[in-house]
Amino acid sequence: MPLQRPFRFGVNMFVPGSRREWSAKCRRAEELGFDVVGVADHLEFSAPFPAMVLAAEMTERVRLSTFVLNTPFYNPVLLARDVASTDQFIDGRMELGLGAGYVKAEFDTAGIPFPSGGRRVEQLERTVTTLRRLFEDTEYQPRPAQPSGPPLLIGGWGDRLLRLAAAHADIIALTGGWANTTGDVLQLAGAAQTEERVAYVRGLLGDRADAVELNLMVQQVIPPAERTAVPDRFEPLPPDAERGSEEPPSVLSGTPADMAQQIKERRERYGFTYFTVMEYNMENFAPVIAVLR
Repeated sequence: MPLQRPFRFGVNMFVPGSRREWSAKCRRAEELGFDVVGVADHLEFSAPFPAMVLAAEMTERVRLSTFVLNTPFYNPVLLARDVASTDQFIDGRMELGLGAGYVKAEFDTAGIPFPSGGRRVEQLERTVTTLRRLFEDTEYQPRPAQPSGPPLLIGGWGDRLLRLAAAHADIIALTGGWANTTGDVLQLAGAAQTEERVAYVRGLLGDRADAVELNLMVQQVIPPAERTAVPDRFEPLPPDAERGSEEPPSVLSGTPADMAQQIKERRERYGFTYFTVMEYNMENFAPVIAVLR
């Protein structure tokens, strides 16, 4: 088992709104005890980099993350400029989350070809190596506030992407399941599937295991009164979902004390210490943070 880190908790923001609404949400996340405010990257959501700069203006403590960029949308050299400038402007509070992209309709809307999964991972690898090369060059401008650039998070589920993450990432984020071919429905992974993915990652990390943080995207936080409902974007919960500890690891349910215990169990069983919830679960999850701290 890798070195056990302290817990970190993030919330992934994606509902667009006015400057006032966005500012209020970010301040609220900090007040509730979250450690990281993430900004999702989809065409109908707020643009990540200006959203992060505004979030930094309205908060004092939280780190700001792209969670995660749809990397095939970006030219790596131009992306490096945006990342470095943003890290400068938010005083080194940035974490850079990258993904391979998975929603075909967004590529179609943007007029960008939708390559195979393998090709998208290759594009992601080129981006990662380009960013590393540029930020390690002491002559590169603009300089990021963090000397070698922001910590790198890579998120996904499949073998190719996890191999890339194991080679390069400071944080590996498991999505808690896999998308269908069009990217509009997520199949939640069960306990055994999650255990296999974590074991696969650990095997790849080798000596880097203690240096890399494991993140889990919590797909749903369900108070007792709402236990029967699962959002349309998820496949139905597996048949063993009612059996407490065998619930899909990306789903938390019950009272705040129940969910705090589930978080501890996920740390013990899988090694996750960094948990990210969706914006719509921010208030439901806040009491869990309070219990754990």
